[in-house]
Amino acid sequence: MDIDTAQAAQAVVDRVTSYQESAPEGTVEKELRDGLTEAGVNLSDDDVRRLVDAIEGTDEGEGHVKVAEVLG
Repeated sequence: MDIDTAQAAQAVVDRVTSYQESAPEGTVEKELRDGLTEAGVNLSDDDVRRLVDAIEGTDEGEGHVKVAEVLG
């Protein structure tokens, strides 16, 4: 993943992470996919699922999900 793609993906992940606590089931994945599409970032279903799992596993105040760390 090039730096521009990684930065765009990180911006989407940060936005989705900020409201995931109050999001109904399934919203995180939908919003992540929508945001990535809007940003022109194409990720595999497996990569999206790993990001969703990381976002949903983050407790408020714990910090944010780092795309580079999750996707390696």
